[in-house]
Amino acid sequence: MSNRSYLAVILVGFAALVLSMAAFTVRETDLAIKFRFGEIVRADYKPGLHFMTPLVNNVRKFDRRILTEDYPAESFLTSEGKILRINFFVKWRISDVSKYYISTAGGSEEVAARRLGEIVKDGLKGVIARRTIQQVVAAERSEFLGEVLKIAGTNVGGLGMTMIDVRVKSIELPEEVSESVFNRMRQDFARQAAQLRAEGSAVSEQTRAEADRQRTEILANAYREAEMIRGEGDAAAADIYAKAYGRNPDFFSFVRSLQAYRKSLGKQGDVMVVQPDGEFFKYFKESGR
Repeated sequence: MSNRSYLAVILVGFAALVLSMAAFTVRETDLAIKFRFGEIVRADYKPGLHFMTPLVNNVRKFDRRILTEDYPAESFLTSEGKILRINFFVKWRISDVSKYYISTAGGSEEVAARRLGEIVKDGLKGVIARRTIQQVVAAERSEFLGEVLKIAGTNVGGLGMTMIDVRVKSIELPEEVSESVFNRMRQDFARQAAQLRAEGSAVSEQTRAEADRQRTEILANAYREAEMIRGEGDAAAADIYAKAYGRNPDFFSFVRSLQAYRKSLGKQGDVMVVQPDGEFFKYFKESGR
C-alpha cells in the first residue's frame, strides 16, 4: 500500500473520530445542557441527534422523568406541644435544567434531594404546628398535604424543580397519647357507625312500609278485578241459564236435576234422608214407568 493510501486511511479515521466526538443523542427521557469551556450555552435540546464542537463543547444529560425520594422519620411539633415522628416521600422532576444545574452544585441528585427534603420539612413543620394530633392523625391527610405541596412547590420552583406529590408513609405517636388518640378515634368511628345504622334502619323501615302499601294496594286491586270478573261470569251464566230455560224448560229442569244428583250422590259414604216420593227423585220415578 502506498503512502497516499495510508494517508487517506488516517484522514478517514480521524474524520470518523471527530464526527463521533461531535455528535450526541438526546433521548425522550433526557434533558441536555451544552457547555463551552464550562459555561452553559444551550439547554433547550429536543430528542434526536445533535452536534457540537469537540474539545470546545461538552454535554451533560439529566433524567427528565418523575423521581421519588424517600426520607426517614422526622420529628414535628403539633399545636398541643406533642411530638409526632412522620416518615414521608416526595415525587419530583426537573423543570428547568439550567437552574437545576446551578442550584444543585453541578446537577448533583444528592444535593437536590437534600434541598428538596429541607423545603418539604419546613412546610410540614408550619402546617402541623397549626394542627392538633387528632387533626393530623384522624383528619383527611390530603387536606394538610395539599397545603404542604402548595407551600413547598412555590419554593422549589427557584431550584429548577417541580413538586409532583407529597405523601406520608407513617405517623408515630408518643406513647403517652397513643391510647387516648386511638380511643377517641374508636369513639368517633363508633358514633359514625351508629349513625349509619340508624339511617340504614330508617331507610329499611320506609322501604318495608312502602312495599307493604304497594302489596296491599295490588291485592285490593286484584280482588276487585276478580270480583268484577266473577260477577260478570255469574251474570253471563245466569243469562245463559235463563235463555236455555226459556227454550226448553223440561230439558233444563232435567239437566239441573242430573247436576244435583251428581253433587249429592257422587261421594262414597254420603247419607241422604229424603222421602222417596219427593220432588228430588222425580226423574227416577218417571224413568221407571
